[in-house]
Amino acid sequence: MQLMLRVQQGDDAAFDELVRRNVNKVYALVYHFLGNDDLADDLSQEVFLRIYRTAGRYKPTAKFSTWLYRIVANLSFNVMRSRKRRRVWQFGQAGTQDEDDPSETLPDVRAGDPSEALDDDELHDQVATAIAKLPHNQRVALVLHQYEHKSYEEIADVMDCSLMAVKSLLSRARQHLRQSLGRYLDR
Repeated sequence: MQLMLRVQQGDDAAFDELVRRNVNKVYALVYHFLGNDDLADDLSQEVFLRIYRTAGRYKPTAKFSTWLYRIVANLSFNVMRSRKRRRVWQFGQAGTQDEDDPSETLPDVRAGDPSEALDDDELHDQVATAIAKLPHNQRVALVLHQYEHKSYEEIADVMDCSLMAVKSLLSRARQHLRQSLGRYLDR
């Protein structure tokens, strides 16, 4: 919060430090939302540009991380919405392949028995695809909870909703994932 207050006063060194401290966190969060390295790079830069441009409007009423996560979630949602519109337009065009499909862009970071790796890769791809198909609010709540290890209260602050709404979103997200991944869970 103190860094952001210094950024408000025009301290460029404070902004550089704020970026340094948060760039990996922002990239990871954007990547979990969008599942694409290039988009995560671009949107991470956009997040910090937005912070710099809107520094004057920052009010230290909540933790800086809450404000940061809200910016990341909103910008990610805008990208997802525009990608969805673009997919609708591309639907049915011969030879069109969806380059932004998270199941096609997730890196393989596992090693081991090749047959197990194939099973793991398939499951990993299916989980990524299932998460990508969740409604926006469910995806935001799930990513913040599962990947960023945020408490229900922190998620409620980021999403500007009640604690009960967060619990409901997470419950519905898990239910959707169980339905989407049922055949993989029964193994």
